[in-house]
Amino acid sequence: MQTSTLWWIAAGALTIGEMLSGTFYLLVLAGGAAAGALAAHAGADLAVQLGLAAVVAAVGVAVCRSWYRRRAGTAPAAPVGLATEAAEADPDIHPDIGQHVHVAAWSPEGTARVRYRGADWAVRWAGLGAAVPGALVIAAVHGAELQLVPPPA
Repeated sequence: MQTSTLWWIAAGALTIGEMLSGTFYLLVLAGGAAAGALAAHAGADLAVQLGLAAVVAAVGVAVCRSWYRRRAGTAPAAPVGLATEAAEADPDIHPDIGQHVHVAAWSPEGTARVRYRGADWAVRWAGLGAAVPGALVIAAVHGAELQLVPPPA
């Protein structure tokens, strides 16, 4: 079996792995393997093939990391607990924040189930005082649970 065939098999396997994982890193490594295959087709030595594959993969990983950092935003990093809490109440991250839902009745623990966006959601009272039924506003999203407060007056 030719070296280029082995490179193409590796590129294909990495691409399949990428499709299963959902990150771009395996796709970048597949690009490195494809570069190694092209070098093999051109008749380059194995050391050149490996070097080219490594350089292409390294540059690709650097580009992916840069892209992920830019995508995460330029806001200063907060401590882990604070970053999570801030994200759960950020309407730019959760477009549900500020939307209205109707709660017919609350349990004694301050929880209920509501129908929102075509699905049943667990909700928790996040307002001051006792939980009140009626039209309420989503203040935060904690996993699959909506935190509700009274609407502004």
